[in-house]
Amino acid sequence: MSETPDSLALIAGRGDYPLRLARGARKQGVRRIVAVAFRGETSREIHTVADEVIWCPSCALVAMLAALEQSGAKHVAMAGQINPKNLFHIRLDRAFVELLKALPVKNAHTIFSAIIKRIEALGLTLLPACEFMQDYVPAAGLLTARAPDERELNDIQIGRRVIKDTSHLDIGQTVVVKEGMILAVEAFEGTNQAIRRGGKLGGKGAVVVKIPKIGHDMRFDIPVVGPQTLKSLRKAGISCLALEEGGAIVLEKDTLIARADALGMAVTVLKDDYALRDV
Repeated sequence: MSETPDSLALIAGRGDYPLRLARGARKQGVRRIVAVAFRGETSREIHTVADEVIWCPSCALVAMLAALEQSGAKHVAMAGQINPKNLFHIRLDRAFVELLKALPVKNAHTIFSAIIKRIEALGLTLLPACEFMQDYVPAAGLLTARAPDERELNDIQIGRRVIKDTSHLDIGQTVVVKEGMILAVEAFEGTNQAIRRGGKLGGKGAVVVKIPKIGHDMRFDIPVVGPQTLKSLRKAGISCLALEEGGAIVLEKDTLIARADALGMAVTVLKDDYALRDV
């Protein structure tokens, strides 16, 4: 983005990510922030970082689009997840039901891409989810005191290959690997559940690779690692976490790395050079 917008509409999901993005936007000169929040999902703390908050029911497409128009902003950012169970366990509005029916394959990429088209049809510009989060995007290199050992490095390459080579399937960004065996591939349940599922199957010592697929649309669903991720890694007995430069946001980085060091866990950020590698 060449110029910082004067106002921003923030589609705010769960967790701290929307709050941090709003603070980052303010720091970079965004004067007015209108948050489009979802009941039962968005933290009430959103009121502390936004000039205005418009609350909508979860999975109510018409209400969300109306809120974006009401905001008066021309630029939009998405931050934070919506519980995927909502697609199955709450009542969707008619527009959302019709949107889903029109999709032959339903996953995060196809659903959000369809939503983005509806947003852009309003004349709005959707910014990358990391637009105001540069301070949270780690460079390539080792983040922890311990580096991955030979076995973990091999598992990292296997996990990376699985994610990159299945990009056309539009499944998850997370793979759990141990000693060359794929224990879990993230589906619609999300990262934390995939990690715990893999750990339960393989026991302690597995490796988690969490990176974007090839052609990933960074305007939504960018890989995010934070305290909740670390909690899942610890419970699953994960020994190593691999991310990719420019492809992840790390929340509370200093605290996360200190706790990873205390657990003896290796955390590394891979160079974004998969196309140049023979794996």
